[in-house]
Amino acid sequence: MGGEALTLPLMEKIVAAGSRCEVLNHYGPTETTVGSLTLRLKDYDWKTSAAQTIPIGRSIANTRIYILDSQGEPVPVGVAGELYIAGEGVTAGYINQPERTAERFVPDRFGPEPNAKMYRTGDLVRYLPDGNVEFLGRVDEQAKIRGFRIELGEVEAVMLRHGTVRQTAVLAVADERGEKSLVAYVVGSASVDELRNYLHTQLPDYMVPSAIIALPKLPLNANGKVDRHALPKPEDIKVHEREAIAPQTPSEEVVAAIWSEVLKRDGIGVEDNFFEIGGHSLLATQIASRLREHFNTPVPVRAVFESASIAELAKRLDNARREEQGMLPPAIKAVPRNRDLPLSFAQERLWVLDQMEPNNPLYNIPRSLRMKGVLRVDALQKALNEIVRRHESQRTTFAIKDGHPVQVIARSLAIPLDLLDLSSLSEGDRELEARRVSIENAMRPFNLAAGPLVRAVLLRRDTEDHVLLVTMHHIVSDAWSASIFLEELGVLYDAFCRGRPSPLPEPIVQYADYAVQERAWLQGEVLEKQLEFWREQLKGIPPVLDLPLDRPRAQSRTFAGAYETLRIPSNDLKAIKELGRRESATLFMTLMAAFQAMLSKYSGEEQIVVGTDLANRTMPETEHMIGFFINLLALRTDLSGNPTFRELLRRVRERLLEVYAHQEVPFPKVVQEIQPERSTTHNPIVQALFVMQNAPRTKRDLAGLQVEPVEVPATTSKFDMAVFVAERPEALIGYWVYSTELFEQATIQRMVRHFANLLRSAVSQPDARLSALAMLSPEEIKQQEAQRQQRKQSQSKRLKATAPARVSLSSDEPR
Repeated sequence: MGGEALTLPLMEKIVAAGSRCEVLNHYGPTETTVGSLTLRLKDYDWKTSAAQTIPIGRSIANTRIYILDSQGEPVPVGVAGELYIAGEGVTAGYINQPERTAERFVPDRFGPEPNAKMYRTGDLVRYLPDGNVEFLGRVDEQAKIRGFRIELGEVEAVMLRHGTVRQTAVLAVADERGEKSLVAYVVGSASVDELRNYLHTQLPDYMVPSAIIALPKLPLNANGKVDRHALPKPEDIKVHEREAIAPQTPSEEVVAAIWSEVLKRDGIGVEDNFFEIGGHSLLATQIASRLREHFNTPVPVRAVFESASIAELAKRLDNARREEQGMLPPAIKAVPRNRDLPLSFAQERLWVLDQMEPNNPLYNIPRSLRMKGVLRVDALQKALNEIVRRHESQRTTFAIKDGHPVQVIARSLAIPLDLLDLSSLSEGDRELEARRVSIENAMRPFNLAAGPLVRAVLLRRDTEDHVLLVTMHHIVSDAWSASIFLEELGVLYDAFCRGRPSPLPEPIVQYADYAVQERAWLQGEVLEKQLEFWREQLKGIPPVLDLPLDRPRAQSRTFAGAYETLRIPSNDLKAIKELGRRESATLFMTLMAAFQAMLSKYSGEEQIVVGTDLANRTMPETEHMIGFFINLLALRTDLSGNPTFRELLRRVRERLLEVYAHQEVPFPKVVQEIQPERSTTHNPIVQALFVMQNAPRTKRDLAGLQVEPVEVPATTSKFDMAVFVAERPEALIGYWVYSTELFEQATIQRMVRHFANLLRSAVSQPDARLSALAMLSPEEIKQQEAQRQQRKQSQSKRLKATAPARVSLSSDEPR
């Protein structure tokens, strides 16, 4: 056999085949008459050898070998060097190729004959203590990475010693910055994590590949050797493996921004491994340094190694900060159901609002899915009710006991799936009726005491075209929960269509357990520490954001609303993210800075307070729980001194990090503590909202169906205005919801354009003062200039019309 090095797995296969043939490992290039070194395997204990591969043995008779370093000097035992061969087998050179001959056939300065030549093989080898020679790879496969010279063959040899690895190839791959990192391609059954852990026990850290890529087979060239040029790039493999998961918590956003800055790349998912996307020890040091600066907490470099994904690292930092502040909540534990179950703080606020104004649909959460294909209605209804069975929050109502609200959990509950057949209508009428029913269903109020607080309606547009309307009350759900609901719906529908039981694990704890834990923990000294921050944060804020309104505020609000769409194209979005990356700021931080700058320009105020929603799922037990966790945070930013946009972005970033560290206090508690001026005409503290929607985006797959979300038009507004933005591959999409009691549609359309213009201006000149940032479009500037000219001309005409008449003097008057 020939062509490749004899590996331990191959030798095991030969032995396992039961062949009685003798095996000799033979080495020698054509330039030295093929044979130069050999090893008889029957004389060698390869099973217990310390060698990483089967050695190529010792030189044959009439052959001399030298292992030399890059300076041409012999290396000691165990040290890798290039193999040179001398003796009777060395040929004269390459015919008609004098330059190549001179390069490879060099003087043998160690031999007995003065004019003898030795052949420079280009192979990397080393002497073993027993005198045998071990083949490591090619000299041109050496790599220098971060100052360390690495023999790729040595890494490959260690990989092959793992019992499950059949083939491997290790490359030094350069990224877009020109920095090299090791990438290992493996054919075998072991997981990537298993191989990584194994390599850490066998090699120094600098020799462990940053990425390990499992392949079904390695590409070969015409000679049957590994075609290294045909191996896929790591980033190409990642694209096919999984879609990057966007940050879902504030801390994840900050960590992601820092990774993006240090690694000089976008689109990093929260589950991506730092070392698989180009990270190494030097970059880990930079990451740790920036995290220490931003989170104001000790971050050892070891933390980056031990928590190698954004999600793990963010969770570790959150827990460290809470522990340092004495704010680390205890784990959620199941409590007996034979006791009164309190409402969470968030639920209590909505319950009080419902008591003050019953039958208000303001806090309904509608979701709509269009499903094309053959729908199994029975499986869909079964899936819906399995979700209700799994999650107690979906079968909870609210009662009063001893003057206090309590949760009442039904032992069982089956929600109907009301079917409305629209197939007999014309296409146009079908569309109108579907829209009407969607709005009506979204606006139909819930009775918190009677329940149920979730309902479903199925519209049949055609035999293979349906629309599912699911509406929940906010007191038992939120945006994150809605995503969980739809994800579980897909899994369960698929299982029930196949006649299988639910594959989902039973929840260990439920929302009521969370509410009990929150009440027990968030009180006394813990609560006071948090409230102390909010008292200082919101001290002296204006009672209301004084925006120019089209109509005066009414004493009694109807919460009527509408929305306009915001779209930031991908080129502008890329520039916005690049600015944020340079400033270690998230996309949300950059957008929030621009939004507050715009509000300052509109209102003339320097102290701007904007609210934002936070998922508030700070414990692992809550990640897959359906319930109401979301919390409103008030961000107060000081825009005084006419700062540059870069400076404003830093102010917003620092203030947001402080706010994130004190997110546990429910907003109603903050309002109760601050005691702002109360009025029925506006919300306390926060009248404008800006939210980055980063709840997990489920694919919403249903077996055999083509599924797409259907937009349910917004017809209410809890705030003066609320902007909800989400990053999509093609653009940043936003919905600018506003109170129609205060603003005309044209005013909001103009404001949307001004925000986009200001954002574009800020990104193009971040060191410009806020007063110099342009909100108006060139057309608006021309229009305003024309209006100014028109006013000047009108004023000039009026002055001429009112000027005194000329007076003539008679000839007899003194001159």
